[in-house]
Parts: sequence; structure tokens; C-alpha cells
Amino acid sequence: MTDPDSRAGRRVVNVHTTPFQEYDLEGPIQPDMSWLPVSYDRATGQGCYLMRMQPGAVTIAHDHPGMEEFLIIDGELIDDDGAVFKAGDLVSYEADTHHNSRTETGCTIAVFEWRRPGS
Repeated sequence: MTDPDSRAGRRVVNVHTTPFQEYDLEGPIQPDMSWLPVSYDRATGQGCYLMRMQPGAVTIAHDHPGMEEFLIIDGELIDDDGAVFKAGDLVSYEADTHHNSRTETGCTIAVFEWRRPGS
């Protein structure tokens, strides 16, 4: 069988086996959260990453200069307005929105941050 990473320009990460890093995108390290950058670029604030939140984790309230979209891979995520997102839910936030989220069960999400052309 061919190695999935053997094709030039392709990177494969496995949510179950690839080590995650300490999460610090909103400033201080949040020990109950971790992340795995896939294509995310800190300089532009754009790209994709996986985020894992332990049970009881709460994100720091934050603003989105561009679009933020996330897919719940497992667990549940509760937004600050009480909306509950479950595995399979894809959530899309427009640019210039503000929110924070928490989880009681723990969750893993795939996050996509990007900007519309011309914005």
C-alpha cells in the first residue's frame, strides 16, 4: 500500500493518532484545550486546524475578522447563546462576529478560518 503522505503537496493527519499541541490562539495557553494545525497560518489567521476540548473547557470570547466555520467531529459544543452543536453539525460564522463556546462532554472539531475575496 502507498504511504498517504508520499504524494507531493498532500499532508495527511489522523485525528486519533497525530499528537496535538497546547492551544494558545486566543492568547494564553488553555490547558484544557489542544490543537493540531493542518494548513493554518498564524500570520494571516487563515487555514484549517483541529481542536480538541476536554470536558468542562471554555473558549475565551473572541472576534472573527474573517469567516470561521467548524465541523463537530465528536462530542458536543455549546455556544454562548445556548445553541448545542453535535457530531456532524457544520457551523458557519460570518466575519465580524463575536462569541465563545464551552463543552460539558468534551469534543473534537475541525476549524476553517478564511476571508472572502476582496475583504
